[in-house]
Amino acid sequence: MLERRLNLTDLDFVRNPYPRLEELRETAPVFLEPNYNKVFFTRYDDIAALLRDKRLGRSILHVLSRDELGWPPQDPRQADFDAFNSSHMLDLEPPDHTRLRSLVSQVFTPRRVEALLPRVQALIGRILDPLEDRKSFDFVTDLAEPLPVAVIAELLGVPAEDQPLLRPWSAAIVKLYELGFSEEQQQQANSAVLEFSEYLRGLAHERRLRPRDDLITALIEARDGTDKLSETEFISSCILLLNAGHEASVNGSSAAVLALSRNEKARAQLISAARSSEAIPVLFKTAVEELLRFDTPLPMFERFVLEDMDIGGVQLERGQEICLLYASGNRDPRKFERPDELWLERSPNPHLTFGLGIHYCLGAPLARLELALLLKAVLERFPQMQVDEASLEYGGGFVIRGISRLEVEV
Repeated sequence: MLERRLNLTDLDFVRNPYPRLEELRETAPVFLEPNYNKVFFTRYDDIAALLRDKRLGRSILHVLSRDELGWPPQDPRQADFDAFNSSHMLDLEPPDHTRLRSLVSQVFTPRRVEALLPRVQALIGRILDPLEDRKSFDFVTDLAEPLPVAVIAELLGVPAEDQPLLRPWSAAIVKLYELGFSEEQQQQANSAVLEFSEYLRGLAHERRLRPRDDLITALIEARDGTDKLSETEFISSCILLLNAGHEASVNGSSAAVLALSRNEKARAQLISAARSSEAIPVLFKTAVEELLRFDTPLPMFERFVLEDMDIGGVQLERGQEICLLYASGNRDPRKFERPDELWLERSPNPHLTFGLGIHYCLGAPLARLELALLLKAVLERFPQMQVDEASLEYGGGFVIRGISRLEVEV
């Protein structure tokens, strides 16, 4: 197998990974990165096939023990994080995944998401109103970060006075998904899981006494015959909804605004469409898909090889870990015409951003709704908005790649 070096923490790569991904896609579509000891896939068709392949899984410990894998014992400093991570549906395989997803899907329905539309519009309005009187603001901290926290909090039923707790918890927890983290980040992530879990136990107790029309009440009451979510599964599902929904939304909306600022034609198209009386004009629906393809909010996911297999002549052994570069697949010219161009009317647009197969993102409808409503409101209120490229900063690594600072003038 070809070997290639790829430093996922290199700041230049994080800022603009696409030239390097293009080079790898053409010269080494499948390669072993020796420093990580992981096999990377860069082409769309390979990634799409592997996402649907039942010989791969998000977890491996149901097939092999840590000793068999040659892994060290679990680190007690992140025991609470590991317990959370091993009990939510994103890192489980059938039959456990099937059971959990079925229960959560009962309450996280398209109908419930659609019913959120006026509430999301109102939340966006409340966040935008104070920005009207300012000449500039940081799109990330003043808008992109508060909105998804407010939406997820609204959906779960977290009281307004407690919402400031959520963002720091989420930011701390997701640091452990990067390939490499500090002891301080490890401690902060473990503490965040503990604190968030305790908070959710209290909220669940309150909802059992006084049920409400919110997701926490619905998750507590969800049933499949006599089956229901355990307390651990309930807590892990709530934390997962916050982390997955929040981080992807912040990264996706910030990247979208940056992409539009660099493409005046696309921006002008959306400004014109934003004047429509429709809540979400047709162009915004296709534009959201294209923006999520063009600069992928979560550009890489990993899978374990559950049994020896051959993929396109490449031999993979049980226990190996592979990395699927969604950001590369979403720019593959074998699948997308003019992949490096932002083409808002692109249709069909079978991007990989929400995954494929049994782990397809449960929150995709909410992510689409949020991004469409946010872009429409921002372009409607601030059609002259200009991005200050000199202020642009990326935080963290590549696995959860996101802009940490983006000043805009309005």
